[in-house]
Amino acid sequence: MSPSDSGLRAELVDLHRELVRSQLVVWTAGNVSARVPGADLMLIKPSGVPYDELTAESMVLCDLYGKPVQQDTLKPSSDVFAHAYVYRHRADVQGVVHTHSTYATAWAARGESIPCVLTAMADEFGGEIPIGPFALIGGDDIGRGIVATLDGHRSPAVLLRNHGVFTIGGTPRAAVKAAVMCEDVARTVHVARQLGEPVPIDPAHVDQLFDRYQNAYGQGAP
Repeated sequence: MSPSDSGLRAELVDLHRELVRSQLVVWTAGNVSARVPGADLMLIKPSGVPYDELTAESMVLCDLYGKPVQQDTLKPSSDVFAHAYVYRHRADVQGVVHTHSTYATAWAARGESIPCVLTAMADEFGGEIPIGPFALIGGDDIGRGIVATLDGHRSPAVLLRNHGVFTIGGTPRAAVKAAVMCEDVARTVHVARQLGEPVPIDPAHVDQLFDRYQNAYGQGAP
């Protein structure tokens, strides 16, 4: 483990624990990856390793085609090629997350986008959370679906049909936040639909809410 990526490795361990704390994953499913700053490399969860056994050293260093760059390393997640494709085609993305969180994945199983009917959705996603195509695991088809579906969308989350949730972010933590928020709004909109048809937010109001949250909310805003 080089000094240059040791902090990023430790952060990834913490972010995987956040997926568990937020009840977005079970057993060994799901993963978080991070682009290594200043290099065409990424770090990702090893395949099939339980979350409570993850260490900084167990994170797998790969190139942006999903190939491990170190000998005697653990095998990377089966989603490594999807993550790598996103990094190759989205220079703005520094973190990618995949979960099978219950409510959001239920929408994916229906092949349905989550409509923007909550201010929290307008804030975080800038509109609906779109549905992407079905793609088999093991190649870069999932990555192609993520990139193509999010093209022209403000949403950092996409539902892959019959599969689950992928989120992206300007930092790995931002991608995890998007995954947490995606499950939260998926649950709320599901409950709302049990009571009747949710009322959509006017697109102009969505724009205003998104701008406020992204540019004025929090302590860092002017």
